[in-house]
Amino acid sequence: MSGPLSPNEPIATVKCVVWDLDNTLWKGTLLEGDDVAVDDQIHETIVGLDSRGILQAVASKNDHGPAWQRLEDLGIAEYFVLAKIGWGPKSSSVREIADELKFAHHTIAFVDDQPAERAEVAFHLPEVRCYPAESAPELLRLPEFTPATVTVDSRRRRQMYQANAQRQAEQESFDGPSEEFLRSLDLAMEIRRATADDLSRMEELTLRTSQMNATGVHYSDADLRALLDDARHEVLAVTMSDRFGSHGAVGVALVETGPAVWHLKLLATSCRVVSFGAGATVLNWLVSQAATAGSHLVADFRPTARNRVMEVAYRFAGFTDELCACLAELPPPDGGQTQRLHITPAPRPAPCTIRLTTVGLATT
Repeated sequence: MSGPLSPNEPIATVKCVVWDLDNTLWKGTLLEGDDVAVDDQIHETIVGLDSRGILQAVASKNDHGPAWQRLEDLGIAEYFVLAKIGWGPKSSSVREIADELKFAHHTIAFVDDQPAERAEVAFHLPEVRCYPAESAPELLRLPEFTPATVTVDSRRRRQMYQANAQRQAEQESFDGPSEEFLRSLDLAMEIRRATADDLSRMEELTLRTSQMNATGVHYSDADLRALLDDARHEVLAVTMSDRFGSHGAVGVALVETGPAVWHLKLLATSCRVVSFGAGATVLNWLVSQAATAGSHLVADFRPTARNRVMEVAYRFAGFTDELCACLAELPPPDGGQTQRLHITPAPRPAPCTIRLTTVGLATT
């Protein structure tokens, strides 16, 4: 049973599998005293999903302490980024997992042996894709669990989310202004020209990122490779790290440069780094680079069901609907929904909470 995809959401790959425990993840019922165990096929599925960068969580009606302890005893607790174990409705648990991960419901899969539980989730969360327990060994063979690309960052996605949970826990206990907490993270960002080795992760970003994707357009590996070879285009890769470890590749920007106007065709940043001001940092740097070059900057924005926050970021950075003669330098936008946002750049100060390492795009 699968929920329909929104027409504005082209991403079909599952981002997170939510497992029931009793007679689903493991054989037997814990509270009935069964010596529950995970069979080899399920273990292979758990490890396989993890290696593809698909996160996993638990939604189970059980007592939390004994159930989590059993996951640890079985040596698989580390594979689950969230565990909602209690006695509330499964739909509430699945919704909380989606909210905490900031994932759209159609990117969530729910696996449970009980038809009534699957029906309850499907009723309240119709976009969540529901699967019976007997189909679990087959998940790795299904297309929705087979990402188009599996990158280095994909394979360590779970560890990055777990490190992020540590950051959030520390932030909640931090006694002081949020700016001081960000400084305490020792955040570092690098903006550099992409290489061929970066393309699979950058393609993945254009596929997976929906909230912080300015156009929702998917650029394939071939598309990006062609732009790398085009002297008019800058294909930029953005990476971040802090004292908890690497965030990996968190952004991609595609800029066509020209003497009068620079055209920002795509900006996409991972939702995981929104709270660190990553998108604003990239935008402010681009504005400064265009100012140094003496060029205007025009950004494409195409509204989708989920990227309103990106429009806010552009507006906050000073982009407007202002009509300017420089727009005549650009070809008409593809499709009627694409907006052209304009700014006459001026130099911006360096960020005060992020250590920035960049290339120089402006030629003087």
